[in-house]
Amino acid sequence: MATRTGHAIWEGTLKDGKGTMKLGSGAFEGPYSFASRFENGNGTNPEELIGAAEAGCFSMALSLGLSNAGYSPKRISTTASVHIEKVGDGFKITSIDLKTEAEVPGIDEKTFIEQAEATKKNCPVSLALAGTEINLQAKLVQSAS
Repeated sequence: MATRTGHAIWEGTLKDGKGTMKLGSGAFEGPYSFASRFENGNGTNPEELIGAAEAGCFSMALSLGLSNAGYSPKRISTTASVHIEKVGDGFKITSIDLKTEAEVPGIDEKTFIEQAEATKKNCPVSLALAGTEINLQAKLVQSAS
């Protein structure tokens, strides 16, 4: 299996410094700062990248689980909101809220929710983040056609 990489450079002090983060694939490179991480400044931050990783992993893993259960998902859309808070003298990612909507023909709500809950516990990124509370809100949507 492949090994994936990310790279970051930070220059200066925590509050006045700045940095860049980039994906090993070259698909993304962007600036980050104290303001983009702990306030509402421009740029990215590690938590945003963790959110994208969790949302992407969850959507793919849910597709796999549904397929293995005999369903053919048409579309799965997931947002992961990563919460970072001041805890003691430092900061901690305290929780991640997953919100997913899926269009899956022929599945009932109960089975869909069961699949989504199993995915939350077993997708590789969720497992890597096991020390963080991950909350799930899953919604089955009907096709417009």
